[in-house]
Amino acid sequence: EVIESSKKALSLLQIEHPSFKPTLSIVQVGDDDLGQEMRNFADEIGLNITCSCLPCDYTESEVADEIIKLNEDHNIHGLVLRHFNKSYTSKIMNAVKLEKDVNGVTDVNLGRLVHGDMNECVTPPIASAVIQLLEKLANTSLDGKKVLLLGVQGPLEVSLQCLLQRKGVMTMSCPWKMKQLQATLHDADLVVVGSAKPKEIPVMWMSEMTVVNCSYDFLHGWHSDGEQPLKHNEQTPGEVVNQLAMAICLQNLVKLSERWIQAQQYKKWNLRCLKLQPLSPVPSDIEISRRQTPKAVDVLAREIGLLTNEIEIYGQTKAKVRLSLLERLKDQPDGNYVLVAGITPTPLGEGKSTVTIGLVQALTAHLKVNSFACLRQPSQGPTFGVKGGAAGGGYAQVIPMEEFNLHLTGDIHAITAANNLLAAAIDARILHENTQSDKALYNRLVPLVHGVRKFSAIQLARMKRLGISNTDPDTLTAEEIHKFVRLDIDPSTITWQRVLDTNDRFLRKITVGQASTEKGFSRPAQFDIAVASEIMAILALTTSLSDMKERMGKIVVANDKNGQPVTAEDLGVTGALSVLMKDAIKPTLMQTLEGTPVFVHAGPFANIAHGNSSVLADKIALKLVGKDGFVVTEAGFGADIGMEKFFNIKCRASGLVPSVVVLVATVRALKMHGGGPNVTAGAPLKREYTEENLKLVSDGCSNLRKQIEIAQLFGVPVVVALNVFRTDSPAEIDLVCEIAKQSGASDAVPCNHWSEGGRGSVELAQAVRRAANQQNAFRYLYDLELPIVEKIRIIAQNVYGAQDIELSPAAQSQIDRYSQQGFGNLPICMAKTHLSLSHMPERKGVPTGFILPISDVRASIGAGFIYPLVGTMSTMPGLPTRPCFYDIDLDPETEQVKGLF
Repeated sequence: EVIESSKKALSLLQIEHPSFKPTLSIVQVGDDDLGQEMRNFADEIGLNITCSCLPCDYTESEVADEIIKLNEDHNIHGLVLRHFNKSYTSKIMNAVKLEKDVNGVTDVNLGRLVHGDMNECVTPPIASAVIQLLEKLANTSLDGKKVLLLGVQGPLEVSLQCLLQRKGVMTMSCPWKMKQLQATLHDADLVVVGSAKPKEIPVMWMSEMTVVNCSYDFLHGWHSDGEQPLKHNEQTPGEVVNQLAMAICLQNLVKLSERWIQAQQYKKWNLRCLKLQPLSPVPSDIEISRRQTPKAVDVLAREIGLLTNEIEIYGQTKAKVRLSLLERLKDQPDGNYVLVAGITPTPLGEGKSTVTIGLVQALTAHLKVNSFACLRQPSQGPTFGVKGGAAGGGYAQVIPMEEFNLHLTGDIHAITAANNLLAAAIDARILHENTQSDKALYNRLVPLVHGVRKFSAIQLARMKRLGISNTDPDTLTAEEIHKFVRLDIDPSTITWQRVLDTNDRFLRKITVGQASTEKGFSRPAQFDIAVASEIMAILALTTSLSDMKERMGKIVVANDKNGQPVTAEDLGVTGALSVLMKDAIKPTLMQTLEGTPVFVHAGPFANIAHGNSSVLADKIALKLVGKDGFVVTEAGFGADIGMEKFFNIKCRASGLVPSVVVLVATVRALKMHGGGPNVTAGAPLKREYTEENLKLVSDGCSNLRKQIEIAQLFGVPVVVALNVFRTDSPAEIDLVCEIAKQSGASDAVPCNHWSEGGRGSVELAQAVRRAANQQNAFRYLYDLELPIVEKIRIIAQNVYGAQDIELSPAAQSQIDRYSQQGFGNLPICMAKTHLSLSHMPERKGVPTGFILPISDVRASIGAGFIYPLVGTMSTMPGLPTRPCFYDIDLDPETEQVKGLF
């Protein structure tokens, strides 16, 4: 009956999952003595059985390690442990993952059984077999019967008592050596024997009794201690109990497999939001962050439907999320995709991150709509320089903000290590080729190991690209050896720079190789800020680990002396780069002040890179929120820079289509564009910015109008979010919202999330939901097949408002080279100042009639774009006279960080 029931349950399961076949792993000490019977049962049901036999001298820890490995094996759906020394049974049994505990041996499973959580536990097979046999033998209901548990101990005794008592049975439990045993036996209707009968107990005492014998537990491989087994007048011998228990064990495997498949499906969120109690005046960001106690990150992960094997926890409040989730939820529809962009900002920033956080807090904590924020990881350059951190601000921020702004989970450090390894490989290869013969190079690149020469996998790939079909290292011709060992890098064409995540202006131009050990090979070089590294761009645009590895290999670091590109793959470093980045590819899960989820991943600048968080974070979040949920991500600086690159670069890489653009504006920035005095970081604002001035606001709305027009070029609805400051007057706020709607925005909403949290952005959240239901005619700005120059011109004229472009001779030469090398069909990533629509930071509002100068053109082939440099763009920021680090300190007693903002 049990086998037939299990077959039917598995057949139903396989209707939607036809290739699914559950596997039970038997872990035992000593040789495999499972016998054929259980294997036959498994075959009849349609299950797999594997047996892992461990040496008899294995220690407790070694056995536990083997069990943990099987716990993490996704191809194993259940575990049975046999022949384990009872002296360490508890520790070993509890090493089994609850989701794979087919025998119900763990303390947690037993606790659930005791509490009656039958849907959350499995019934131990021996106990279940005993109950079923007792019911058969009683020929009627067990209700009101008296059952004696004789010599039954431990988890089996507890299980039987719970199960029998739920059936209305009066249970008694006693050892064989109980003084009143004969009278107790006489008083019982049924007897369950759990251990061998001692010789001194007469068999006749039980001659008229109905007995179920489970003194030999075949599933665990345990023989009970005692002088002799009970045989006389036994109604159900141990073999019968064990046969039934085997079948129930396999039935449990099918049940656990059903639960496992259900766990893989999308789960409705069960999110507990955190309450805010905003104060007035609003305290500092770090004070607000400290006053809120974040949820443990594993709790947050469970609330949003992540499985325990899909997160890697870093401390209490951060966790990496594994990419396997994308495979699990591949059939789950995506949610709505919202981009937060901005008008041309002041040097102080206009609060896109704050708006992003306020919006998701409003959606989830107040409108009860699933939402996820996807943010970039901040560089430590601005954190210790001028701008400060990027966790949002006021009552709309990511917490803990000091962990968000400092190191996080080490992704930028991994990028720095990978970038600089590649830089070191370039110079080292040039040095070795300059100082060694072909033969010496070959002997070192393909050394004899134990008398055998062997190519590595990456060297074989290079041989294939070179057209060398001979893969025997000992029979290459001199010409083939020369082709193989010589990259012939032209040092004057090296574009790959070393990086550092610190603003350091004195590294903008350096000389490397000045030590005597470098044998006279020196060259001019520079450092870039780490987030400008192409590896950061690759991290932000990659779609999988294999895609990242492929992109790493395509990185072009220089040209050879024949003008052909030299790649990371040619240098043999692709695998090593991928190893350094294998953890960085996983997005980091954090939370907002109101307990809503946030992904923090990748952090390219928008003025010198493409300025968006990662494709992978967005893709994972879109699956987790469900089809009616919202994923809100932000693009760096103004819509002319970050948003344009989001659409033309990121959306091409991801294949995702945005639902809404939220365009952030501030009265302060609009006044600047309307002719207000310069805004300088660290200096007090002039009175024009703190007093009502409707003319400045009205004139400055030209920039807002232009940015709305840019968004409309891509066919996506626009909602303007006016980030309200306490110095903004009601008349100024109303004027901005009115002009925004007249300019084509579907709505324009004042937002007070900085002072109120999510409650202050509820109106914005409602406007975004309405806009997401509008018709979306998303389109790219240009066709990739157009020539590089034409694509640059389209961006310059249609987005920036330039009259035309002007290419320097160096830029034209590079464009010709990239086109000849086959890179002409890549999208464009303009490196331009963020402080103006033009290339001139001092020109505010909407400049016209200017010629956009392209000073140089470079290629990020691994990331997949060409990036022209507009005017003079520095890729290494410098420190100001008074950097933020003056205010940052550590309390040595509490270890709390002070002064971050």
